[in-house]
Amino acid sequence: MSVDLAPDIEAQRKEIVAMARDFARAEIAPHAAEWDATKHFPADVMRKLGELGFFGMLTPEAYDGLGLDTLTYLMVIEEIAAADAGVAISLSVHNSLPSFLLSTQGSEEQKERWLKPMARGEMLAGFALSEADSGSDAAGLRTQATRDGNQWVLNGTKAWVTNGETADLLVVMARTDSPDDRRGAAGISAFIVPTKAAGVEATRAEDKMGIRSSPTNQVVLTNVRLEHDLLLGEEGEGFKYALAGLDQGRLGVAAQALGIGRAALEHALVYSKERKQFERAISEFQAIQFKLADMRTALAASRALLKEAAAAKDRGEPITSLASMAKLFASETAVAVTIDAVQIFGGYGYMRDYPVERLMRDAKVTEIYEGTSEIQRVIIAREALS
Repeated sequence: MSVDLAPDIEAQRKEIVAMARDFARAEIAPHAAEWDATKHFPADVMRKLGELGFFGMLTPEAYDGLGLDTLTYLMVIEEIAAADAGVAISLSVHNSLPSFLLSTQGSEEQKERWLKPMARGEMLAGFALSEADSGSDAAGLRTQATRDGNQWVLNGTKAWVTNGETADLLVVMARTDSPDDRRGAAGISAFIVPTKAAGVEATRAEDKMGIRSSPTNQVVLTNVRLEHDLLLGEEGEGFKYALAGLDQGRLGVAAQALGIGRAALEHALVYSKERKQFERAISEFQAIQFKLADMRTALAASRALLKEAAAAKDRGEPITSLASMAKLFASETAVAVTIDAVQIFGGYGYMRDYPVERLMRDAKVTEIYEGTSEIQRVIIAREALS
């Protein structure tokens, strides 16, 4: 690994977060507006992030990862998101879903073959769960995996796949029960699918409102033949794995939302002190001060909730409800904060000459992916009432 980290966890955290901040400000932030406008995926920047070890932040050192604690990982995602939320989500998905699932469910052979190069930055991975007719109802997916001797044959279409056209492998959720004997969530299994395998095609690239530097694709699987050793974990356990991965993924989205909101507040603070109306900086007006105060307070609360969830995860405690609360609160905060930032900028905020309109567009999806705000409320209420 190219990064030598301090042995003390606090010193290590300070070191790696500073590294992420410096990299984001130098290599990402100056280009974010252009990447947004052109829907450009910065492959060279992703390669550099991989070289720094950021593709294996949560992967154990035994498998060539950094083996970081959850809070440090989330603080890195926040720094990257403050510069460009698209780069942050490509990085977050790789770390928090396929890497996590391979770390926790993969065989030793699978970890050697796939997880190690993923951690070293030699492979980018994605996660394919959702389908056009099964978004919030993820257990209703229809992609089918059928046994054929010692192989599995996959057919189906996955929707809204982050890194769909750029990933080297996808962790794909597919049905392994019979079409004549559906078993709901218990009929879903997880597969490691190399994207160069015959029959795997990233088709439609979605033209999105925001996070436009991160590709989102429809992925079509047509008679994709996989050796039996590409089944991840146990047959029929895939949906359980997906839910555990989504707990992890929701923390990443919360950190992404926090980075977006923080960037919007920083821009609003600077602008409010520079912009003059009625011969005074607008920061001197109480109406603006109250907006800034509310923005800052909501972001601080988001950060506190995220830290609580991260600490619980590292203690080995269940985090389903905490992850949902962190994601729900941070994402809704990001939307509110970016809207207020646009308002503070006034007419200029609506123009693409300034970054806050991009941040507002980027923020919205954090309320949608990895489970909508409505689904997060269902999860939180269900656990409270159980």
